Amino acid sequence: MAVVVATILLLGIGFAGIGIKLLLKKDGKFSGTCASNSPFLNKEGQACGFCGAMPEEQCKKPGEAA
Repeated sequence: MAVVVATILLLGIGFAGIGIKLLLKKDGKFSGTCASNSPFLNKEGQACGFCGAMPEEQCKKPGEAA
């Protein structure tokens, strides 16, 4: 029972953190939502498989966060 309560509590904290970030960020957008644009994940410098943006570029999909 304690594990279930702890899991629900941690998930709640995570969702609250995301909600607070959305409220405090300019225009309510996440920065760098293309995971392959992360220098930690994309060490070879390949283009994003979702939108085609290079690591130094912003997401090319309209409506996506930059």
